[in-house]
Amino acid sequence: MEYRQLGRSGLKISTITMGTMTFGGVGWAQTVGDLGVNEARRLVDLCLDAGVNLIDTADAYSQGLCEEILGEIIGGPRKRGVLIATKARFPMGDGPNQAGLSRQHLVAACEASLRRMKTDVIDLYQVHEWDGLTPLEETMEALDTLIRQGKIRYIGCSNFSGWHIMKALGVSERERYQRFVSQQIHYTLEARDAENELIPISIDQGLGILVWSPLAGGLLSGKHRRNQKTPEGTRQFAGWTEPPIRDEDRLWTIVDALVEVADGRGVSAAQVALAWLLGRPGITSVVAGGRNEAQFKDNLAAASLKLSDEEKIKLDKVSLPWLQYPYWHQRNTASDRLSKADLSLLAPHIVTLPDPANL
Repeated sequence: MEYRQLGRSGLKISTITMGTMTFGGVGWAQTVGDLGVNEARRLVDLCLDAGVNLIDTADAYSQGLCEEILGEIIGGPRKRGVLIATKARFPMGDGPNQAGLSRQHLVAACEASLRRMKTDVIDLYQVHEWDGLTPLEETMEALDTLIRQGKIRYIGCSNFSGWHIMKALGVSERERYQRFVSQQIHYTLEARDAENELIPISIDQGLGILVWSPLAGGLLSGKHRRNQKTPEGTRQFAGWTEPPIRDEDRLWTIVDALVEVADGRGVSAAQVALAWLLGRPGITSVVAGGRNEAQFKDNLAAASLKLSDEEKIKLDKVSLPWLQYPYWHQRNTASDRLSKADLSLLAPHIVTLPDPANL
C-alpha cells in the first residue's frame, strides 16, 4: 500500500480509503447496502490488513447508523492507528437547524458523531456539501473552534465548486482560521468535470483529493455492459441515479476500453479504473466501498497496479471531454506559459508540451 501526504498537512493516508456507505442500510442507503456489525467488522479487518489507514463515513449514511456500526468496530482505542473521516451538512432531523453549515448544526453534528463512533477525536472532518445560506465566516470559525477544542484534527470540504473553495480558503487566510487540507470529489473516466477547476485548484492551493464513487456507482466495474440487462444486486438495479449519465453510448465505449485493458493485464475493469485515477495529477486517495469481501479485495488490488503510457492514451481517447472556454483559448495561445495546475487539464490536449524544466 502506498501512502500519500494529504494536501499541505503532515498527515499521510493510504491511496485506498475504505468507504462505508454499505454499512447500515437505513432509508435511501438501502439501495447501497445493509451490512451489520459482524459483516462490517470482517471488511474493516480485511482493509486494515491490506494497509488501509483511513476509513471514510458520514453522519447522513443510514441516519447515523453507519457511524454507530463503525463505533462498535473501532471505538475506544483505535485499531492499528486507523484514521476516521466523517462529514456533516445534510439533515439529521426535521428541525430547522438540523441541517446546513451553521455553527449551531456543525458543533452539534460533530459532537453527535463523536458519541456514535465512541471516539474523542475525528481525524478528518469534512463539510459534505455547499450551504449558500450560511456565511463562510461562520462555517470556517466553527470548524476552527472544533480543531482548537481537540474534537477534530483536520478539515476538508466535499462537493464544493471552484469559487466556493477559493472563497473558503480566502476566509481562512484573512481570519487566520485553520484551512481545508482536502476536498472529496466525484471524478471518474466517465465524469471528468473536476479537471476544469477542482483539480487545478487543489494542485495550486495544496489540497489533497479524495475521490468518492470512483467506479461511478459500479458502472465502471465491468459488470455492466452495452445492451445487457442490469445485473441484480447492483445499485443501478435498485434504482440508484448517481452519477447522471448524459451520453450512454460514450459510457459503454469507455467500459469497452476498460475491459480491453483489463483483459490484457489479467485484472478486473474496476482495478483499471481505480489505477487510472491514482495515476492522475493531484489525486491522494480513492474511497472504495463494497458489499462483500470479493469486491473489497478486488478494489484493494488496484493500489499496486500501474498503467502504461499506452494504456493511459487508450483510455484518454475514449473519455477525454472537449475543452470549455477559456481552456481551449489557453491551449491555443498560452501553452508556452502554463503551470503544473494548468497542465493537469490541458496536457492531454496539447500535442507539444512545454519543457517541465521551464515550469
